[in-house]
Amino acid sequence: MNNENLNLIYTLLCDDVRIEMGNKISLMGIFQNIMVEKLPVSLIKFAVINHWRGEGRHETEVRILSPDRSNLVVTSQPTPIELPPGGFTDNVSFFINVVFPQAGTYWVQTLCDTEVMEEFPLIVTDQGSAAGMQPPDQVSETIN
Repeated sequence: MNNENLNLIYTLLCDDVRIEMGNKISLMGIFQNIMVEKLPVSLIKFAVINHWRGEGRHETEVRILSPDRSNLVVTSQPTPIELPPGGFTDNVSFFINVVFPQAGTYWVQTLCDTEVMEEFPLIVTDQGSAAGMQPPDQVSETIN
């Protein structure tokens, strides 16, 4: 299938997603990295939200790869999406009891029709690993 008529506008990671009245989505606990007291850690639940714009019938999937990219930590079930010309849709993939065994940079991939559309890092650290990272005064966070 041809993906030139489909664009992945954004991907967000969060603790949970709810569908509200009027088909609005509410996102709880948006995050970019995972910092825990001790590894390994099992996340009880989290979600990956993809916002698509375009047209046609497609099949999407989300994967998380190990830091060395050799192992699949978790993958979603392939999900069909259908967009009318100029349409948009949000696709939510829930993950339950995912184990991150060690600190490192994991890779979140979004696929469409088996083609990787986006890949970004998910840094997982514990307090021991974080001690060797940037000092807090050099970490910046912007909230718009």
